Amino acid sequence: MNSSDIVCELKAAGNPEKARHLSHFFKTGKGEYGEGDLFLGVTVPEQRNIARKYHQAPPEVLEELIISPWHECRLTALLILVYQFEHRKTKEEQEKCIDFYITHTDYINNWDLVDLSCYKILGKWLADKDRSLLYDWARGNHLWKQRIAMVSCMHFIRQGDFKDGLAIADILLQHSHDLIQKAVGWLLREIGKKDKQTLTDFLAKRYNRMPRTALRYAIERFPEEERKSYLIRNFKSERPNS
Repeated sequence: MNSSDIVCELKAAGNPEKARHLSHFFKTGKGEYGEGDLFLGVTVPEQRNIARKYHQAPPEVLEELIISPWHECRLTALLILVYQFEHRKTKEEQEKCIDFYITHTDYINNWDLVDLSCYKILGKWLADKDRSLLYDWARGNHLWKQRIAMVSCMHFIRQGDFKDGLAIADILLQHSHDLIQKAVGWLLREIGKKDKQTLTDFLAKRYNRMPRTALRYAIERFPEEERKSYLIRNFKSERPNS
């Protein structure tokens, strides 16, 4: 097995029209967050099928895929890594997956690459460990590490552990990039699905200084009148004379 086998299958599954759509959707233009990224036009379900077929790919093959200029090659590498991490029988074997993930974050450079991998690998690994790495990344200036820090908390939140999700949301609360604002709002919404009171307590002291995008995501599941109330108060707080 080598990386060229996987790349050939991805290229065979590609669709030029879909590739053009994905290039626009993932903002690959000059100055955009995905600048220069290249797409083959392969759907995620197709990539999952290929990842399952090659789930035993060795590290050197994953290395060649993750550094590829093709977006689908990088995502397929991550999908394989998720599979391998979930099926490793020992902590030592899992740690090798973690080391690979952490040392290749520069190539986990779009929101889907982050969201489809981080909480299933890094979040799960940190469930019973020190989580200071997530705080370091949240406080840094690397966009994708910041999103990884936030979205990795999904694993804890699903276990009913909200502490780090709330703390990292607080760190990133006024981030200027909409990809972080959306991640913050999304994870807050997930907390609210588990425990609405925890979310409303968090929002009570912060809704008036949250970016509107983050707030909209956070309160998406609230009743309509309650949503309107938050958004009106948030809007008024943004006005100079309010």
